[in-house]
Amino acid sequence: MLMANIKTAQDIQYMREGGALLSRALQAAIDLVKPGVKMHELDAIAKNVIEEGGGKPSFLGYKGGGQIPFPSTVCISRNHEVVHGVGTRDIALEEGDIVGLDIGCWYKDLCTDMAVTVPVGNVREEHLKLMRDTRASMYAGVDAAIAGKMVSDISGAVEDAIDQKTYGIVKALVGHGVGHAVHEPPNIPNYRAKRFGDSTLAVGMCIAIEPMITLGTHKVQEADDGWTIVTVDGKHAAHFEVTIAITEKGPEILTPQPEVQI
Repeated sequence: MLMANIKTAQDIQYMREGGALLSRALQAAIDLVKPGVKMHELDAIAKNVIEEGGGKPSFLGYKGGGQIPFPSTVCISRNHEVVHGVGTRDIALEEGDIVGLDIGCWYKDLCTDMAVTVPVGNVREEHLKLMRDTRASMYAGVDAAIAGKMVSDISGAVEDAIDQKTYGIVKALVGHGVGHAVHEPPNIPNYRAKRFGDSTLAVGMCIAIEPMITLGTHKVQEADDGWTIVTVDGKHAAHFEVTIAITEKGPEILTPQPEVQI
């Protein structure tokens, strides 16, 4: 058990409130998604909702151990971009795109984090299925997040929910603890991985479960902007994420998933 990641009942209540605000901000961006809309327009509306609700974007200015501060409120990643796409880009969405929207905020000094992947107009069935299956794997991980079980039980549940003859599970990036910082221990890989160690899940832990699944291999690389992570083979990827609290009654989703028709 990682004591630094245990949240009080009051902490979790604030994260519940912040998660609801974050979900509203994400829904506002989703509602704007259509062919021709620019990435920076999605970013601006989400930022506005967070700030009007008394929160502060947690990704904006975040360095994540590097030297380049992240320049936007939302990570906007399109098609072969897996995660961390810069949201201030002057790029118009196109019919048939799939777009990952990853967002976080501070609210009353506590942080929540969530993501969805959404279709732009009419999207190929294999890409819709990729999104549906990625979302389902996230919920499989949530269902396994029971006090007394291990982080590896979450990892195994996500892995087992994915048909690895069809998809690749990104291995270089993982879920994480969240709350007092944007990223906290423990690491939550989306596959069984001894290299990350293991931890017992305890009441009061708050974690972000976020499978990143591709239509090709698991291999990814960083783009020239120093942030955007893309598939090496150029195949499409999807990303879904929720922040949850481990409670005596089971996992509680603190960042309600917006309505996404896939």
